Amino acid sequence: MIAAVAPPAGPAPILTTPEAKDLLSFAEPQIARVTHVDLDLVADFATRTMQGTAALDILAAPGAKQIILDTNHLTIAKITDAAGRPLNWSIGAYKDYIGAPLTIDLGGAKRIVIHYASSPEASALQWLPPELTAGKKLPFLLSQGESINNRSWIPTQDSPGIRQSWTARIVVPGNLTAVMSGERLTPKGEDLPDGTHAYRFAMPHAVPPYLIAIAIGDIAFRPLGPRTGVYAEPATIDRAAAELVDTEKMVTTAESLYGPYRWGRYDVLVLPPSFPYGGMENPTLTFATPTFLTGDRANVSLIAHELAHSWSGNLVTNATWSDAWLNEGFTTYFENRIMERLYSPARAATEADLVWDGLQKDLKDAGGPAAPSTRLHGDPEGTFGQLDYFKGSTFLRTIEKTVGRARWDAYLTSYFDRHAFQPQTTAGFLADLRANLVKGDAALEAKLQLDRWAYQPGLPDNAVHIRSPELERIDAQVTAFAAGAAARTLEAKGWTTQEWQRFLRGLPRSQQTERLADLDRAYGLSASTNAYVRSAWLELAIANRYEPALPSLEQFVTSVGRGILISPLYKGLKAQGDWGMPIAKRLYAKARPTYHPVVVGSLDKLLD
Repeated sequence: MIAAVAPPAGPAPILTTPEAKDLLSFAEPQIARVTHVDLDLVADFATRTMQGTAALDILAAPGAKQIILDTNHLTIAKITDAAGRPLNWSIGAYKDYIGAPLTIDLGGAKRIVIHYASSPEASALQWLPPELTAGKKLPFLLSQGESINNRSWIPTQDSPGIRQSWTARIVVPGNLTAVMSGERLTPKGEDLPDGTHAYRFAMPHAVPPYLIAIAIGDIAFRPLGPRTGVYAEPATIDRAAAELVDTEKMVTTAESLYGPYRWGRYDVLVLPPSFPYGGMENPTLTFATPTFLTGDRANVSLIAHELAHSWSGNLVTNATWSDAWLNEGFTTYFENRIMERLYSPARAATEADLVWDGLQKDLKDAGGPAAPSTRLHGDPEGTFGQLDYFKGSTFLRTIEKTVGRARWDAYLTSYFDRHAFQPQTTAGFLADLRANLVKGDAALEAKLQLDRWAYQPGLPDNAVHIRSPELERIDAQVTAFAAGAAARTLEAKGWTTQEWQRFLRGLPRSQQTERLADLDRAYGLSASTNAYVRSAWLELAIANRYEPALPSLEQFVTSVGRGILISPLYKGLKAQGDWGMPIAKRLYAKARPTYHPVVVGSLDKLLD
């Protein structure tokens, strides 16, 4: 059941400041806005489409005659009011990536019903044939809504600042199970005369539309605690449950930091390997890549991250994608605090130090600290690399170190309470900080450099760097190998995923073939079943045109679809010009049908 902590009465407010204007949406919510979505859809695996209706509840300003929705290649059959009377509608010009506006004459209607079908190429939906699943017997469907992909299967105002409650009835083949990011009203489904099953779901809280998520396939469930569990294909469920044994403790730990978990259940769905991200924080049901299943629980910080989004992102949401750091920076900081309390300060320090590494790399790759794409608040989706995560979390860590942890934690708890179930902007967050933390203290204001962090490129000089003694020992091994030490003499026994990443990425990019062969022989890097380690190794191999690793590379990019692990490999191949580009194009042609549309879109541009 959904937790008893109630959202504010009525729809979440729409921010009307210039900073809150969503440049990636056609909606005009100040005129008419969607407050609730009711889906009744059939998942047709033969045509790879979702077909049926979306009924939308509308809140309109006095005198409003139209509402504008976001769509992307939907086929609209008709639109009516709640009584079935036809409404006039039109679809405007298509704009690359953003889609097309759907304008509907309301005629006084407060509820409209759209009869439609999605396209087989819907950017949010990936229809997997059986051979691309773990079980190899049944097909699978998964969705990925963030940031603006859900408009390709749900006609609504697809903007994070326009929060909406939703319900759904989903009809699926009788041998498949449906799960969604809401309360599961019919866990076993309802038998229909034609042999199909109907599943019903509800999300009573108003959420940003990108958090409506669905998966359909051969899905099993294993409880992990009173309010936690894991869904996965039967072939994966045992490994997934073993890796996620601490999930219930994670929820309790998060609550002890920043207040109650307000979404009822917290379950994890481990997806087939084509899922494009590490995880997706869909309410009640985190979607997760199987690449984190390494058998040693070394990568459960991924789950801590997605759980933390239940506060930062799902509870308090960036109003537009110009402020994505309000979701990701807060969550990366919160994730680290969960890892520290649940596991150890040493483990948290290691992971925080690696965030600093990523921050420095992204600042460099963006073109240096003066590059506009290094600003936290900027163009929508315009922040370079993972700076929303890395620079954003470093900003919050810097505030913590400046004001003290106890004071900072009290502020954050109150911040989540004050803004629960509402959108937020950078300007709004800074105003809240000044009103409830700085409180007119001019000296503290000067120390924090709030506006510089939020609006200026680069890294302010007060940035806090957490240093890990464990990683310093790894750095010593990097120095030893770079100086000529044999690979077998390295003190590598028991290294974690993060330590291997530090070692491989810390090595000089230029290596002789025999040195790479020595590493590979000693540690079996080309055959590693740890996707994080293997990706870092393959980056190094590509940089040196190390051809013995090419079979490993081919197997990896054709079996893993997680963008953060495969995109650097294609980028590395491209950088190798006449040697690398033919390899990249050959591998991509083979692997492309297995990738999610989100990954395909970015790699098509990279390799065009």
